[in-house]
Formats: sequence, structure tokens, C-alpha cells
Amino acid sequence: MKRLLIAAGGGGDPITAALVHAALHGPDTPALILTYAWERLVVDPVPGPRRVTDFTGTERAAPGLALVTPTTAPIAPAGSLLPRLSGELRPRLGLLDPYGGTLGLARQIAAAARWCGTDRIDLVDVGGDIAARGDEPTLRSPLGDALAVAACAATGIPTTVYIAGPGLDNEVPLPVLLPRIGEPAFTLGAMRTETVNGIFDWHPSEAGALLVAAARGIRGVCGTRDAPRPLLLDESAANVHRLTLERVLELNPLARALAGCSDLDEAETVSRTVCGFSEIERERHRAAYAATLPPPPAPHRPRDTGAALTRYTAWERDTLADGIAYVTTRRIVEELDLGAAEAGDLFAALRTAAPVRRVPPLWRLAAAPPPPAR
Repeated sequence: MKRLLIAAGGGGDPITAALVHAALHGPDTPALILTYAWERLVVDPVPGPRRVTDFTGTERAAPGLALVTPTTAPIAPAGSLLPRLSGELRPRLGLLDPYGGTLGLARQIAAAARWCGTDRIDLVDVGGDIAARGDEPTLRSPLGDALAVAACAATGIPTTVYIAGPGLDNEVPLPVLLPRIGEPAFTLGAMRTETVNGIFDWHPSEAGALLVAAARGIRGVCGTRDAPRPLLLDESAANVHRLTLERVLELNPLARALAGCSDLDEAETVSRTVCGFSEIERERHRAAYAATLPPPPAPHRPRDTGAALTRYTAWERDTLADGIAYVTTRRIVEELDLGAAEAGDLFAALRTAAPVRRVPPLWRLAAAPPPPAR
């Protein structure tokens, strides 16, 4: 028997699902994580989630179940980090294709449960937007989570929902979220995070990186690229909350409204009705706008580690002035507009010149208090 987990929102949620699985059952217990191939436009320039047919090299484990392997590849122009992630996570990864709506997802989940030989599901979300009511001003991406909740309900298979790192996705404010989800069930510890060492050097999931940092005892104000304001890493940031599926359905009107939905277009219409927007439509607008921009010029900047370090030092000074102590790798790379080689050179120089700056998976700014000893 394999444990069956569902990463509620795509993106970096499979990483969090693997962490929760390791904490609950041990990292070596066989498991399958079902996840959307729904990633940021910087990874996948095509709006919305990907279908199974958007990939080559998936493994057809059973009717209705496609596994992602390190040799799986997205078909251009689509992009995906799932193949690389499948080679670094211990659980297997299966692809959730939401184009058949709630009912199509339910069939895929039921097929996965039969293949795993299990009669239970663990549904995992990082941050807590799975408990959104739909009217939160900071809510950005409720649809994937709500579809997963509705699909699990449609299977009739007993499902437990885990919310890890409440508030770390910056979608539902922590003071609003905590009364909804109750007391934590357990806290992630540093030992269980060793299974994801190195992933956040290349994966852009900032909520997942913050969860790992919190589990490793890092405390302080952290600045991310994908959030309107800095986040505070405190004791609550490494907590995991356990909810019944019935409680999440009670909290999430979008999930309730998606019952019986038979395709993704219908799901978008429901999202507009309940929440006032569809994140897929927002992605279409962003992609269309990006297509009107002239292509960026070929970089003329020489590969000069000294120059990159000078730019970093000025940027670091300004970031510190905002009261931020830690930053994600993604924020440094994107705000300094670093190419892969230039970023590698800069990070190597920072590690050599001041090793205390690197607090995996985050970076500590120069004048910030040192992290606790591990």
C-alpha cells in the first residue's frame, strides 16, 4: 500500500506534501502525490494548468493515472518543473488534469487510490488559501485548491486536510485565518526538512521555502518576491493544522459551488461568481500584456562577479532599510535581474566571503541578527 496525498494548489505544494508525509509517516514510507502542473508564468508562459497531453514521457500507471518522471517533458511552449521535482522528491508524482472539472478530477483521484491500495487521502496546502471564503482582498489563487476539495468530496474517500505554514502564501491574513483552522496538530521539525535540501536553490516556491526556514528555527522578517508585504517567520510559521474535509467545505464556498462541475470553463465561471475573479483569466491578461512588450535585449553585461556583488550590496542596503532580515533566492535573482551563470557566481562569492549569509533555504542580510544555532 502507498499513501495517497494531494498537493492542493500546484506550484510548490508537492514539496510541502512531501514534508507533511515525512512528518506523519516517515520519509521512506511509499507514497504518491497528485499535483497540478500549474506553475508561475516565469516557469510556464502558457496561462492556466497543463493537461496530461501537454507532456511527453509520462508513465501510464493505470487508466486515469499518469505519473511524472525525470524523463517527462513539457511540450513547447509550455514549461514545467515537475519532471525535475520528480527526481528529487521521494514520493512519486502523479498529474492532476483539471480540464474535466470536479468530476474528472474525482475519477483521477479514485484511480490513484485504487493503484495505491489505500482508502484514505491526505490533502495538503501550504499557507491556508484552501480555507478562504473568497472575499479576502489579498486572495489570488483559490480555484485549484477549491477544485481539489470538491473532487475529494466527490470521491467519497475519507480525506484529511493539512494546512502547513499558515499565512505563508500571503493570501489569507493570519489573524483572519487562525480562528478558522483551530489549534495546530503538530509542528514541522528541522530533521524532516533534510529530504528537500537543495530544491529551493532552483525551485521558485517561496511559501515552501519559508516553511522549511521556519521549521529550521529561522525567525525574523522575510521579504519575498511574490508577496505585497514582508512576512514574519515566528513560532506559528512551522505549524501544521489538521482539518476534516467537512470543515473545509464549510469554510470554502467556492469548493461547495464546484460540486458537480464537469469542465474547467465551468469552474472559471463559478469562481467569477463566488470570488469575483478567475486566476486563469488574470494569467491570460498578464501573458497577453507580456506578448506586447519588445523582447529584452541580449545581455551586454559581462560576467563580472565583482560588479554583481556591488549591485547586490546596494540592493541589500536598501532592503535592510525596509526592516527585512531574510530574503528568498528568487527575490535576489529577479530583483537584480541575474542570469543563471551570474547568479551562481554571486551566490558562490557570498558563501565564500560571509558564510553566515546563507541560511538554507534563505539568505540573511548583512546586518540582520544571526540565526539560532541548529
